[in-house]
Amino acid sequence: MNMHQPNLPKNLSALKRRTLLQGAAAWSGASLLGTAQAQAGKTAWPSKPIRIIVPYNAGGSTDVVARTIADGMSKRLGKPVVVDNRGGASGILGTDAVARAPADGHTLLVSLSTSMMVNQFLYSKLPYNPEKDLELISQIATAPIVLVVHPSVPANNMQELLEYVKAHKGKLSYGSWGQGSQAHLVGAYLSNATGADMTHVAYKGEAPMLQDLIGGQLQLCFAGVAGARPFVDAGRLKAIGLVGRERAPTLPKVATLHEQGLTDSAYSVVGWIGMGAPAGIPADVKAQLSSLVKELAQDPKVQEQLVNTGGLAVMGTPQAFREAYQRDAPAWKALVASANVKLD
Repeated sequence: MNMHQPNLPKNLSALKRRTLLQGAAAWSGASLLGTAQAQAGKTAWPSKPIRIIVPYNAGGSTDVVARTIADGMSKRLGKPVVVDNRGGASGILGTDAVARAPADGHTLLVSLSTSMMVNQFLYSKLPYNPEKDLELISQIATAPIVLVVHPSVPANNMQELLEYVKAHKGKLSYGSWGQGSQAHLVGAYLSNATGADMTHVAYKGEAPMLQDLIGGQLQLCFAGVAGARPFVDAGRLKAIGLVGRERAPTLPKVATLHEQGLTDSAYSVVGWIGMGAPAGIPADVKAQLSSLVKELAQDPKVQEQLVNTGGLAVMGTPQAFREAYQRDAPAWKALVASANVKLD
């Protein structure tokens, strides 16, 4: 017997028989489709345009990376992927918007470790809990920073710089791109560890900080590799060492501080750019996103853009991201405590 055409009473009119047969076929087709979808276990994603929220202003490294990823995702998914910049409050506003969005995979976050991890140690009244309200999708790239000094500082490596800052207690200034930034936290740690009593000067962004360092208003600072590299290459700044355990591809001759004997976690932990989503997204959507990131990792354009931002490409799995997050969180918490910084 044909499973799509059940036996019908012979006294039905042709029209009624045809209508019932069409209805049975439609029901059968829908049933089979539903069964296939259930067997596949996949949510119909994406079913509309995807929005990537970047909690910083346009033009920065995070924004550039997000737009590169958005372009690659759009081409592969056949759906629009738009970047929505929501800068302000150390990334809190944009990150909170993602945490409150529907957990359907159509709102994503591309942000720094600042908003996805460190803010929970800096603020006691953070509107979101990054460990409970965000799903970790992929650690896209690490973002090492480099310790740079004005050319007048008579130091070419970390040992010489340590001797210099100790000998000039209370006379030196270091900059950062904002209160609670990694540049501030590591600078404060260096000042405290050496007893140098350096003055911290916070700027609204990295560019004005570097300009004042070049101008001699500061003696040293920690800066992003991409921002500092042109001035290092031109001889306007000297690079002393990198934070982290790996050298930066764009500054291959600059040794890490760890290589130079500073093995404290404060000098080894690095910031990163990561992709997140609202907690509770369907497991299969999370898997599809992870697979997509893995595919994007092979894209030469994505690889080039990550190198240009001074980062080290990771593009790992959710599990790897979670493991890195849990490993680094205690180090960041200790670094904030050491700097005695609270931003509420």
